[in-house]
Amino acid sequence: MSIDEAALALSLRRLSLSREDNGSVISALQAVLTACVDLFGVAGAGVLIADEQDLLRYVAASDRPGRILETTEADAGEGPCTEAFVTAQVVASSDVAAETERWPTLTRALADQPVRAVLGVPVRLGGVPVGTLDVYMDRPHDWDPSEVAALTHYAEVIATTLSAAVQAHTAGEMARQLQFALDHRVLIERAVGYLMASRSIDAVAAFNALRTAARSRRTKINVVAEHVLTTGALPA
Repeated sequence: MSIDEAALALSLRRLSLSREDNGSVISALQAVLTACVDLFGVAGAGVLIADEQDLLRYVAASDRPGRILETTEADAGEGPCTEAFVTAQVVASSDVAAETERWPTLTRALADQPVRAVLGVPVRLGGVPVGTLDVYMDRPHDWDPSEVAALTHYAEVIATTLSAAVQAHTAGEMARQLQFALDHRVLIERAVGYLMASRSIDAVAAFNALRTAARSRRTKINVVAEHVLTTGALPA
């Protein structure tokens, strides 16, 4: 995929200037995703946003395979988009169909879907990851540095859309979710780091341990994170 920098800059400017959209934040995000597919020539794109458990939730996608990709990642807590959110770094897969050991649930769910190469890019507000922009190709593909850089810039459009919707009071429940992510991300990251060191596990495994404990106790993940940092262990 060849990235036309002039076209990218023009598209970013147009989208930034159109954030006065009086519709819902979902319709605004849908427009951004449609533009993303057209601009980058990818097969599809989607957005996951953290909820009040700091867990990723499906928000919007350009098509059905993209929706399956997003919802599976959100439910399973695995995949390039999940890792991008937890680590706050771009995560690429040239072919998710070949990632059976790394992301077994995801590869099974996508077995009959035209989703192969996937790129997960963190979406940040105030420097804090609050979700991900995810794009996919319907064939194996090695993402090159220019694509990664361009899509990282494009993730800023998602952040602009979210910020504008919150300011215009059209984000509703999502505004509360975003505020939760902003308020508690540092605490959760500290707990993730502690579990990584004490259990010799990676960041995603540590995050999912917090998430599982929160779900089983029907409490928020920040409460579990505080318990871990106070007692040195997950709640019994």
